[in-house]
Amino acid sequence: MSAIPAMPVPDPSPPAGAAGMTPLLEVRDLRMHFPVREGLFLRSRASCKAVDGVNLSVYPGETVGLVGESGCGKSTLGKSIVRLHQPTAGQIFFEGIDLATLNAAQMKPRRRHLQMVFQDPVESLNARHTVGDTLEEPFAIHGIGDRSWRRQRALELLGKVGLPADAAGRFPFQFSGGQRQRIGIARAIALEPKLIVCDEPVSALDVSIQSQVLNLLLELQREMGLSYVFIAHNLAVVKHVSDRIAIMYLGRIVEFAAADAIYRDPRHPYTRALISAIPRPDPAFRKQRIVLPGDVPSPIHPPSGCPFHPRCPHATERCRIEVPLLRVPPGTSNHTVACHYDLPWENPPPAGG
Repeated sequence: MSAIPAMPVPDPSPPAGAAGMTPLLEVRDLRMHFPVREGLFLRSRASCKAVDGVNLSVYPGETVGLVGESGCGKSTLGKSIVRLHQPTAGQIFFEGIDLATLNAAQMKPRRRHLQMVFQDPVESLNARHTVGDTLEEPFAIHGIGDRSWRRQRALELLGKVGLPADAAGRFPFQFSGGQRQRIGIARAIALEPKLIVCDEPVSALDVSIQSQVLNLLLELQREMGLSYVFIAHNLAVVKHVSDRIAIMYLGRIVEFAAADAIYRDPRHPYTRALISAIPRPDPAFRKQRIVLPGDVPSPIHPPSGCPFHPRCPHATERCRIEVPLLRVPPGTSNHTVACHYDLPWENPPPAGG
C-alpha cells in the first residue's frame, strides 16, 4: 500500500474554511474502463471509458454533490471510490492510504469507515434476511460484540433512522420504499463510518418522502460528523444537501465549485443547460430553457477534444481538437471549470476560432 505524501497536492477548489486541512478523501486521475467484448471468443475489442481521469476531494464533515445526466459515470465513480470496482488507473487516498493498491484483506478494516447507500433499496437488501439480521451482519463480519449486543445495537439503529423496534423481525418486502431506504441508511451507519457514498438515494422515492430522507441524512451528518459523496441527476436535490458540487459529463468533471457559486455563476455551458432545466414553483416566472442538441456521446467512442463540443452551442475548432483541463477562471476563487473560454458569453468566440 502507498501512503499519501506529507504535502498533499493543492486542491484547486477547496471549501471555505479548509485552509490547512487535509482531505478525508482525495481521488487523483481516476479511470474506470470496462472492456467491450465481441465475437465468438469474447475478445476485448474496445473499452468503455465510464470514468476517464477524475480528480475529486472531500473534506471532513463536507458533502460533495456529484451531478450529471444518466450515463455520465457518476455511479461508477462512486462504486470505484468504495472499491466495488477495481479502478483501471489512478489513486484513491482515504485517510492517507491509497485504496486502489489494497487487496481484499487489506480493504476489509477500512470498509468500516467507508460505506455506501444504494439507489434501489429493494436490490441492496437481502429479501431472505429480516431487518434485524441485516443490521447485525456488519458487526458479525467485523467480529464486533456478541449476539445479544448486536441485537441491541440493531434496535438502536432502527430508532436512529425513525423506524420502530418491531421492524427488526420483519422482511424488506413488508416496508414502503422510503422505509426500505431508511433501513439501507441504518446499515450504512452501523459501523460509524467517516464517509458515505450516497448513490441517488432518493431518486426512486415520492417527493414528500424524498425530503424526509434528505433531512435524515443531514441530521445524521450533524450528529455523527459524516462526510458524503452525494450522487444525483437532480440539481435541485443536490443543492439542498451539498457544500460543493461537481458536474460530470462523459466520465469527466467539467465544473467544481461551492454549491451557491454553481447556481449563481455557472461557468460551463453544460452546467448552464442543467440549471436552466430546473423548474421554478412560480407561474409568473419565465426563463429561457437551454436545450442541448443530440444525445450524450458513447463512452466507447468519445469525441475528440472537448467531450462536450458536439452539443455545445459555443464550440470552436479549438474545442474539437484540444481537451480542456480544469482551471480557475478569471474573477473567481475556489471554482474550477474545464472550458477553453470564459463565461458568461458576453463576447462569444468567433465560429471556427
